[in-house]
Amino acid sequence: MLVEAIRSRGITDEDVLRAMEEVPRHLFVPEDQRDAAYGDYPLPIGFGQTISQPYVVAMMTELLELEEGDRVLEVGTGSGYQAAVLAELPNVEVYTVEIIPELAEEAKETLESLGYENVHLKQGDGYYGWSEHAPYDGIIVTAAPDHVPQPLKEQLAVGGRMVIPIGPRGGYQTLWKFVKQPDGELTAYDEGGVAFVPFTGEAGRESA
Repeated sequence: MLVEAIRSRGITDEDVLRAMEEVPRHLFVPEDQRDAAYGDYPLPIGFGQTISQPYVVAMMTELLELEEGDRVLEVGTGSGYQAAVLAELPNVEVYTVEIIPELAEEAKETLESLGYENVHLKQGDGYYGWSEHAPYDGIIVTAAPDHVPQPLKEQLAVGGRMVIPIGPRGGYQTLWKFVKQPDGELTAYDEGGVAFVPFTGEAGRESA
């Protein structure tokens, strides 16, 4: 039912829909939230963070336009749900960074228990990306800074796509899709208004 609801809202990529169907969302939310795990809305996961609503996860995944063999960076692992969805795409390698140590550890345990060997997680400030594995064909950011972090721009491959919510802390946010051009500049596409928790790393400190 969840997948059909997402499809009815305009998600058409069959790989994305299959990934949403395969990932057991209830295992990525706290036990007291599991009865609500498959509703199309965000849920709290502790430490002031949330797991995004399924439609937003599917939309952002589709916007990345990942192809078989691509490498993707996620900034803001949270519970690990978005990373798991990405990992279900055909032969995609996922690198994910979480700044909150407790969430990073919980996500690592969940992803490992489900056998996601193509997900690589580290605890740290995602503002700086994960340069050791760059360049990335896709970068997805699941918390809202007030600007595009320069390290992420640098770590995006030419032709790569970045999907990121941007807006002031506590204010209106816009979901942007950026495509990196051969000259290193980003072409921007406005994908509409969204609501994400604020960035808590370097970008969060800069805008505080």
